[in-house]
Formats: sequence, structure tokens, C-alpha cells
Amino acid sequence: MKNNILVIGGGAAGLEAAANLERLGYNIILIEREKQLGGHLAKWDRLFPDGLPAQEVLDSLLDNISNVKCFTETDIQAINILDKSFNAILSNGITVLADAVLMASGFDIFPAAKKEEYGYGIYEHVITNQDLEQMFKQQQSISPAPRAIGFVHCVGSRDEKAGNPACSKVCCATAVKQACEVKELYPDADVYCFYMDLRMFGRHYEDLYLKAQKSGIRFIRGRVSEVAQTADNRLLVKAEDTLSSKPVRVNLDMLVLMAGMRPSEAGHKVGIQLNLTTEEDGFFSAKDGMLSLQKSKLPGLFYAGACTGAKTLPDTLHEARSAAMEIDRYIKENFIKK
Repeated sequence: MKNNILVIGGGAAGLEAAANLERLGYNIILIEREKQLGGHLAKWDRLFPDGLPAQEVLDSLLDNISNVKCFTETDIQAINILDKSFNAILSNGITVLADAVLMASGFDIFPAAKKEEYGYGIYEHVITNQDLEQMFKQQQSISPAPRAIGFVHCVGSRDEKAGNPACSKVCCATAVKQACEVKELYPDADVYCFYMDLRMFGRHYEDLYLKAQKSGIRFIRGRVSEVAQTADNRLLVKAEDTLSSKPVRVNLDMLVLMAGMRPSEAGHKVGIQLNLTTEEDGFFSAKDGMLSLQKSKLPGLFYAGACTGAKTLPDTLHEARSAAMEIDRYIKENFIKK
């Protein structure tokens, strides 16, 4: 009889882990609260650094779970431990008894409206990185063609006042990728990036940054202090260039806020029921930060992806594969008779 594994979350981490666990011979029950699988990946157009279509990656992940039982629009209503197994009651009325649980609940996007000084939800032409990516995906043009567009890094990240002191890890690269895409679509437009520090740490990320510089994108080191709407319906952005110690005032047709990652609210609700520990930033705590990254402090419960902190997509997929191996080892040590 196959051991049941419950996977909570149908984003990239949950899909990749489920596929690997199914190939190892387990019976997988995957639940996803949204209508479709794929998490944030399903909402994205192209991925940094080389512009790979997000749908291609998602299609590949979905092709690998053809034998996995998936429930969409489904939440955990209640979950508790029975001896060494987990008893979960799902919102669709189904009860699952699982020998191990993988938390792949991912992250939520920081609500940019909380940073009132940037004007999101107040001014029509202030949008988020996710909004812009949706425009790319739906091939929506900006009308009329913009003369100037700005990108604000670290919105809701590295910000103790916003309750999220951690770096979201992907915002810099996403901002540079999107700035390059905008510049390609509107080559005559002035494009600005307002940043704290550029954290372009991955392979080919620096190449993307150099491409942006060569295309004429202007990088201004400094936080935006104020955004206001002008009489002609443009945006006046005030900032300080901390490298030159001079104030900056620019008029823009659109401002894009790079909203960072914060802990998943849905994942947090499950964590409360199981008394899972979290770090100061609200993300789940691994058993230890070196040798047991995919293990929780609760036997039989494992982590993969951004539920333990901000991750790039490659890191997320690597963690999902590692989690599958850890779960396989745990099942063999605790449930399979020798």
C-alpha cells in the first residue's frame, strides 16, 4: 500500500516536489487555494535573466504531475497529528490521512497600498511589478506611449516599518528585467530605477544589469520620498540621489513599485494549527539553517520554497527536489518494515 503525502500549495515548489514524490512511488494529494495551479508563476510573463516565458516552465511542471491527485480552490480546514500521521480536513469535505506533509505555501505579495507615500491605489499610473507583468502577459500597451517611466525597488522589503526587514531577493533582477522590456517597447522613453543597493547576485544577472545600462536606463541610488500627481495627470517623483547628495525631481507617466515577498497568510493559518515556529520576519523556521533546510522541527513535516523565506525560482525548484528526497528518507525510516 502506498504511503500518502499531503502537499500544501500548488505553486512551483509544490508541483516539482509532487512530481518527484510520485515518481518515488508515493500517493500524492496536492491542494491549492486558487482556481489554477502554478501560484505566482502562472501570473508571470517572462523570467529573468534571459526572458524565458514563464508559461513554458509552468507547462513543464504540469506535465509531470499527470498522476497526482490535485484539489484546487481548496484550503485546510483543520489539521492535527494522530500518532505519527497527519489528519487533515479539507474545505471540500475530504479528510486526508497522510504519513508526511510538505508545506509549499509560498508567499504573498506585499500590499503596496500600505506605502501611502507612493500613491498606489490613489494615482491611476502607479502600479506594481505584478500589475506590469500582467500587462506584458496580456500584451497590453501603455497608452499614450510614455515619455518617462520609473521603478522603485524594495517596496515592502528591507523595511522594518512595513514589518518586513528581509530582502525579497528577486526585486532587483525583476526591476532591471522589466525596465529593459519597457525600454525595448518604448525606446524613446526615459527609464529610471530608484534603488537602495543592487543585488544582482545570480549567473547572468550582472549581464542583465549591463544591458540595462547600455540601453540608457538611469539608476538612481536613493529612496523615493514622495509621489504626487501633477495638473497634467503625470506623476512628480521626489527622491535623493545619495551618491551625489542631491535631491532629484522627475516627472513620469508611470511608476512601477517593486512589491516584495511576505509570508503566506494561508500558510500561516496552517502553521498556527500545528504550532510551527517562525522567524522574526514571519516565514517558517527550518530545523536548522545548514543541514536540515527542508525539515521542520515537527517530525514528518517538511518545507520547500518561499514558505521559509524569499527564493528565486531555481532555488525553489532545487529545494522541492531536496524536500522530496528528505520525505522519502523519512518514510523509509519510519513506516517501511526492514
